[in-house]
Amino acid sequence: MRVAIMSVRRGWHTDELCRALGERGHVGVVVPYEGLIASIGNGPISADDLASDGVPLLSADAVLARFIPAGTLEQLIYRVDALHWVEDRGIPVVNSPKTIERTVDKFYTTALLKGAGLPTPDTVVCESDKDALAAIKAMGDVVIKPIFGSMGHGLVRVGDPDVAFRVVQTLRQMGTVFYVQRVIDHGGRDIRAFVVGGRVIGAIERVGPDGDWRTNVSRGGSAKAFALPPEWEEFAVRAASVVGADYAGVDLLPSRDGSIFVLEVNGIPGWRGLQQATGCDVAGSLVQHLLTRIETGQAPGGLVGVPR
Repeated sequence: MRVAIMSVRRGWHTDELCRALGERGHVGVVVPYEGLIASIGNGPISADDLASDGVPLLSADAVLARFIPAGTLEQLIYRVDALHWVEDRGIPVVNSPKTIERTVDKFYTTALLKGAGLPTPDTVVCESDKDALAAIKAMGDVVIKPIFGSMGHGLVRVGDPDVAFRVVQTLRQMGTVFYVQRVIDHGGRDIRAFVVGGRVIGAIERVGPDGDWRTNVSRGGSAKAFALPPEWEEFAVRAASVVGADYAGVDLLPSRDGSIFVLEVNGIPGWRGLQQATGCDVAGSLVQHLLTRIETGQAPGGLVGVPR
């Protein structure tokens, strides 16, 4: 089988996926989102109607959607719409563009988690600076996050009212949507659980550098293998399911008081740090799940009961 891997460029993750496909007798071809060309005419749809770098996507056996490069709103919508077109033609896309749309948006993800009864930190999302300041005043110590973002970039923690006012006014001038979340006293640690095909294949505990409240490995945090308690594992699997993810990185936040929160669900997660810490062959598990989906005709993972 021939699997198209949509990404920014070749790198460690795409090499791992190509390696896992090759070990199973299949071929992975890495193609860029920026090279997408859709040719739409009056005749019937053909394999060449959607291509990137000369690779026809509508004749691929499957598409693995990896990192989508930054761009304008039009560019991002076009790239995801192209994945929709591929999936609408009956070609498996992992993760589904529906899942990508849900997980790239922190508000959408949080709303779905809340609707599924999963524990999430108190959160207020609004456009008004007055509403944002009122939420900060009510919650006290908060983190203001960009709705679209990853790897800990753009997060601001504020507790002082004067600092909060200056931060909010600056963000207001940028036309942002305020995503204000109560700080959980987590002692500088969180858990990343990696879910593939409805099961956790590995988990790590991440600790922020020098007491930093941000634990991202990309920001200097350390990681070690972690054995998930059954309840936490159930939360991770349910969180991946509610967004319809075939695979996902689910961030769990354990509080010092013993409670646990589902913080985020990453629908295009990296796994280099997790693989190094746990020894899991993540690409192998992901590819095997994809091949099972192709062979059995399974729908994208966890879509039952999830809103469109």
